[in-house]
Amino acid sequence: MMPFRIRTSKFRHVYGNPAKKEECYENVKITKSTHDSNFCAVNPKFLCVVPDTGGGGSFICLPLKQTGRVEFSVPRVCGHSGAVLDIKWSPFSDNIIASSSEDSTVKIWQIPDNLNKNLSEWQVDLHGHHRRVGYIEWHPTAENIILSAGFDHKCILWNVEQAEPISVISEHPDSIYSISWNTDGSLFCTTCKDKQIRVLDPRTGSVAMDCQGHDGNRSSKSVFVDNNRIFTCGMTRSSSRELAVWDIRKFSKSLFNNTIDTSNGILLPYYDRDNRVMYLAGKGDSNIRYYEIDDQSNCYFLNAFMSSYPQRSLGVMPKRGCDTSRCEVMRFYKLHSGKDVIEPISMIVPRKVSSQFHSDIYPNTSSMLPSLTADEWIAGQNREPVMVSMMDGHVTNCPKTTSSTAIQNQQNDIIHQVPTITTYKTVNKQGMPPRASTIDVPRRTDKRPASLQNLKRLSTNEDYVSYSAVSEASENHTNKNGMTNGHKEEKKVTKRGWSPVSPTKDAMTNGFTGSEPELQKAYFQQSEEIKSLKEQVKLKDKRIRQLEDELKILRTPSDCGPGQSDC
Repeated sequence: MMPFRIRTSKFRHVYGNPAKKEECYENVKITKSTHDSNFCAVNPKFLCVVPDTGGGGSFICLPLKQTGRVEFSVPRVCGHSGAVLDIKWSPFSDNIIASSSEDSTVKIWQIPDNLNKNLSEWQVDLHGHHRRVGYIEWHPTAENIILSAGFDHKCILWNVEQAEPISVISEHPDSIYSISWNTDGSLFCTTCKDKQIRVLDPRTGSVAMDCQGHDGNRSSKSVFVDNNRIFTCGMTRSSSRELAVWDIRKFSKSLFNNTIDTSNGILLPYYDRDNRVMYLAGKGDSNIRYYEIDDQSNCYFLNAFMSSYPQRSLGVMPKRGCDTSRCEVMRFYKLHSGKDVIEPISMIVPRKVSSQFHSDIYPNTSSMLPSLTADEWIAGQNREPVMVSMMDGHVTNCPKTTSSTAIQNQQNDIIHQVPTITTYKTVNKQGMPPRASTIDVPRRTDKRPASLQNLKRLSTNEDYVSYSAVSEASENHTNKNGMTNGHKEEKKVTKRGWSPVSPTKDAMTNGFTGSEPELQKAYFQQSEEIKSLKEQVKLKDKRIRQLEDELKILRTPSDCGPGQSDC
């Protein structure tokens, strides 16, 4: 007989370590909304949470080190006319956060490092939904791209830099329960009230593939494990909670399915892509289960963190904010349901704590540098995230004498890392895998925004401007041969705002063939023109205000009697 073998795993004995009382956040009136989002967003600088407010919509933004009792007069970020339903930090800036609300808007905020008064001035205000906006997700690799899902059964992809929608996706017949990007941001998946799991192409706004999901009537959630696999959790027809793993290349049936228990709380998934560990926290439960997903799409139960108090939801610290000296692989911020407390919980691998860096549990993680600009992604390029070493990224764990050296090494590693460009191609609807060709090219080193690089189009007054290799090539061809088919295609691309063709060599160099001094000269000339135009606008606004004041004085009735002077 073959001996019984136990599956080995580095995370089998991971345990949860709740923080001490002085390290918690007390007296935080957490919202009583029945919406099933996290209501909490965390990064290495700030902790944001949606409180219980009487009217309007606001959220609290606390410095991460400001633990203890939170005063009622703490500064708030307020500007929504309805309750805030979801908040998400930008993956490329620790000071930019997005919020969605019942007032059908999405707002982008710039949080200062020393917030000492209420912040009511947003950076970008996005209008497009007709009902409340329940979920938002930043693009994982392209900057200034965000996806929102509303209760009007629509998903809208936004270009934050232009404050305009890229595409409006109306492929859902009912309420949307969750949205999730894949690793390179070429696809996103949703779960819906009609019990369907959909994989959508964000550029075309069409459904690439779909299948029947969980049979229960309660809300189900989905998370992309990688570019091809999806993890879902929901209810069975008999009201038992279950989880499943799907492959979009074989989307007709799940690769793995397992029943968890018979509780009725909605499961909220939190995935650690670096270590391939899925954490499940039930709404109203007092435990956190975690599973390991292998290459064969099997989910192995590892352990569970048990406590005495139920949770409302969890906030998740990005991997770059974890403490490597304690072997901390995940950190949650638990919103207590019965108490006004936010409790940090560290998930720790039990190892001997030493100065040695454990590279087997800390692989390279996503950095704060975007792989693509918004215009490049809209034009059809896909890239994997720029990765950074955890050993170099955590300056707080390095000796003081070498902290500056560690920062410099991290920056050099990121600059010299060359991600792979994947040309975009629409995924067909018959379940075929997306076909892509990979090209290794040097990373673009020009840090100026694409809107300033495209000087010719910036000087024209267009409603929406986006760079495209097709438009640049067709303009050059038109100048020589007049109106051609390429010119017609250029008009079409400009109208839609993006081009679904594969990037060419001109696209990788932004179509500029002149020397660098010529580009800098044109850039500064354009900057001076923009500056002078702004000054003229200010003078005109000042003159308009003066005329309005004079008009008010003339319209004001005089108190003088007949025959009297009003001097």
